[in-house]
Amino acid sequence: MSGSPYESKPWLALLDEAQRAPVDPADSLVHALRAAAAEAPERTFLSYFDGRLSHREVDELTDSVAARLAARGLERGDRVAVLLQNSPHFVLAVLGAWKAGAIVVPVNPMYKSAEVTHVLRDAEVAALVCSQRAWESYLRETAADSPVRIVLTACERDFQTHDDARVLSFERLPQAPDAEDLTAAARRGGPAPEGRDPTPDDIALISYTSGTSGTPKGATNTHRNIMYNAERQRTGLRLPPGPVYFALAPLFHITGMVCQFGACLSSAGTLVLAYRFDPGVVLEAFAEHRPHFTVGPSTAYMALAAHPDAAPEHFSSFAHLGSGGAPLPPALVERFRERFGAYIRNGYGLTECTAPCASVPTTLEAPVDPVSGTLAVGLPGPDTVVRIVDDRGAEVPFGEQGEIVVRGPQVIPGYWRRPDATAETFPDGELRTGDIGFMDPQGWLYVVDRKKDMINAAGFKVWPREVEDVLYTHPAVREAAVVGVPDGYRGETVKAYISLRPGAGTDPDELAAYCKERLAAYKYPRQVEILPELPKTASGKILRRELRSRSGGPRENK
Repeated sequence: MSGSPYESKPWLALLDEAQRAPVDPADSLVHALRAAAAEAPERTFLSYFDGRLSHREVDELTDSVAARLAARGLERGDRVAVLLQNSPHFVLAVLGAWKAGAIVVPVNPMYKSAEVTHVLRDAEVAALVCSQRAWESYLRETAADSPVRIVLTACERDFQTHDDARVLSFERLPQAPDAEDLTAAARRGGPAPEGRDPTPDDIALISYTSGTSGTPKGATNTHRNIMYNAERQRTGLRLPPGPVYFALAPLFHITGMVCQFGACLSSAGTLVLAYRFDPGVVLEAFAEHRPHFTVGPSTAYMALAAHPDAAPEHFSSFAHLGSGGAPLPPALVERFRERFGAYIRNGYGLTECTAPCASVPTTLEAPVDPVSGTLAVGLPGPDTVVRIVDDRGAEVPFGEQGEIVVRGPQVIPGYWRRPDATAETFPDGELRTGDIGFMDPQGWLYVVDRKKDMINAAGFKVWPREVEDVLYTHPAVREAAVVGVPDGYRGETVKAYISLRPGAGTDPDELAAYCKERLAAYKYPRQVEILPELPKTASGKILRRELRSRSGGPRENK
């Protein structure tokens, strides 16, 4: 790669001194917690409705969780699956497991039994931490056919008394005789086992990918991977001392884990938790806690903007509103700024690069490509090299589309016990993302779409993002997703699924005509279907694969 224009890192010229400076992260978030407990022991670390836990309290509670896990027979290197929403229990379980020397396997609480079974077996999970309700409803049966031998359950009504029925709409259950109460274990007291502190190169997480292209694989995020990106977030965001982070993204997702949990703890800050996303609850938390930072998918910002109570005051405290995990339409950014006076900054990353490998610095705004209308996802960091290559792996010039590949300290060593997949995805340690994009001469990165999502309409390539970005400029459109569907004449044709903004009215013919006026003839959607809501992952990413598989007779628009 000698003489590579990408290796010259043109983006460095746009970063300021703090963003370019070397970082020296702690060895792990366990070490960061101890440092925070020494620096600001009584500062609130976790805010959960009306509950508060300080850095000192969390350090003590997680020592106790680690002690209990070790007493139950958990060994260094064992795997602990954590299947919880954004509550203090998630943080206590993760830090407690790490203090016990274990590897954490974060699991999406929306997973069904078969999906959880795959994770428990593939990772050979020894301990499971989950909600009481999940254990009683399906996980007891699921875990019975797995290596799990230790079970801790949690009632997410603990550590607060507000009991907001909008999100905490469940009753406390009697403690199951075949599981131990996590809160009781945390309050039991006792030192963490000695000699089990994580090292930077230990695996911290086995993060299972969504499985859109096959069976989910476990990405092995090391403590070094996590701490590098968390520290880059801390030093680059220009937040005040003791910053307040709001957990908009779910903590089990790599974005929430690193950019909220990790960066907040590295900053000795306060992390505000609200169990799961509800726009009204989130807006009230913004008003109460006055956060400085949050990050979430574009769909979350769409939902917040659609709430009737949303006002500029809700966003006035933020130094940085970040977006990641789902495409960010330029129209949403401008609409949000016009209404609330707040600018949403884009970011890009994958589980395999431990969240961000490019982001829009707090000091800058992302440009929009004048040809495609695509909003830049950001600039790589000073220690990261992002390149664009063709199907043979050869670099393409700035401005040309190809596959995005990433090399840097946030890139994981590989997949859990999948040497073939590791060799394919990480040749020579460089991540082949499977995303199509391009970079301009200044170093701004633009993501066009996933390779597998490209639509071939009568031999013409159509990238769904380009059509979606046009749809988002329509005043009635709240959410949009474009997929390819079988067509007897074209082989494949473009179909758009739409949800509407509150009180807005339009019809499929009008939306198709709107696109036809703004796109080449082969790109505009011949089929449009309006739904109340589009299906999403727990992290807020719209599920194109579910839309592709929808049955029935869609309306045709010729």
